Amino acid sequence: MTATAGRIGKVTPTDTAVRARQSWAARITGRLSGGLVRFFLLLVGLFWLVPTIGLLISSLRAPEDMSVSGWWQVFAKPSQLTFDSYQKLLENGDITSSLVNTVLITVPATILVVVIGSLAGYAFAWMEFPGRDWWFLGVVSLLVVPVQVALIPIAELFGKIGLFGTILGVILFHVGFGLPFAVFLLRNFFAEIPRELLEAARLDGAGELRLFTRVVMPLGGPAIASLGIFQFLWVWNDMLVALVFTKSGSQPITVALQTQVRQFGNNIDVLAPGAFISMVIPLAVFFAFQRQFVTGVMAGAVK
Repeated sequence: MTATAGRIGKVTPTDTAVRARQSWAARITGRLSGGLVRFFLLLVGLFWLVPTIGLLISSLRAPEDMSVSGWWQVFAKPSQLTFDSYQKLLENGDITSSLVNTVLITVPATILVVVIGSLAGYAFAWMEFPGRDWWFLGVVSLLVVPVQVALIPIAELFGKIGLFGTILGVILFHVGFGLPFAVFLLRNFFAEIPRELLEAARLDGAGELRLFTRVVMPLGGPAIASLGIFQFLWVWNDMLVALVFTKSGSQPITVALQTQVRQFGNNIDVLAPGAFISMVIPLAVFFAFQRQFVTGVMAGAVK
């Protein structure tokens, strides 16, 4: 029995060779699989960028060139590239004013949602007041209310108080529908802050406002950045609310481009650069805050 146990516990050269071959094969497989995954992700990224690249090249081509060939022909004839379309875009008063309106709508709507949502999220997470949990459930329940349901009632309300067709009315609508998600997101994020940290700040004499600005806000930076990106993209790309609540003088870029398509079906020299500018600005905002966005999305995923 001892001899048998010795043979079982003893590692023979054959076993070592088998394990070496298996380890070598496992390493090769791991490297190949990693390379294949990277190659696949690279292809997905390139396919995702094709429409953006095509729109950029189309905005740099003359209308007569676009009418006879596809945008990929520019690689064989780079002399087709020109900035004349962007010059015409700057001369189009409807497009330029709508771009300004988009900024005037998106920036305040994003800032207000972030500020009010942060204050409310902190209050629901760390302040004691009567009915706190019930108030929070009421705010969260507003997440299930579709935007389409509120369009007509709020349009009638804005018409009675003189806000229909104004930029302020569109901002208030976006703020109202952005706050429930903002409060839900930030409250859950702020609630993960260690209580000991807040208690230590209170012992040092910090009030609620100082506690919020000096402790909670810096720690909640990733979640706040994620919320700001979500809100910015939603408001910037919105067309339904803007189509209902704006008039000719307050239309954002999405409605203005849709109007150009309806009125001038072949006005591609204005539509292409206008659509590219409308798309590249939110892309730039996203990539500028990409690190904070990923950190905020992943926050709470691991302990």
